[in-house]
Amino acid sequence: MALKRTNVYADDSDLALIKEAAARLGLSEAEMIREGIHRIALAHRVWDEPFVADEETFDLGEPIDRDEIGRAVTGGYEAREQRNRNNAA
Repeated sequence: MALKRTNVYADDSDLALIKEAAARLGLSEAEMIREGIHRIALAHRVWDEPFVADEETFDLGEPIDRDEIGRAVTGGYEAREQRNRNNAA
């Protein structure tokens, strides 16, 4: 992946959090910032096609609201991150 230099302005408190997290995880602050940029870019990506086709969906028995989906996705993400941390140790 080719990297391109750019400048950004950040709050001192955010930079302190990045420094703390980078030290705790053994990463550079630059890597933490790159990961943050990547995550926010993906979070706001607009897809040209639906993620799944209508025939690929299934009935969950009842409607599921946005908060339930958010909790499920967040829980899955946190579980994966924990597994990754455990596997790295």
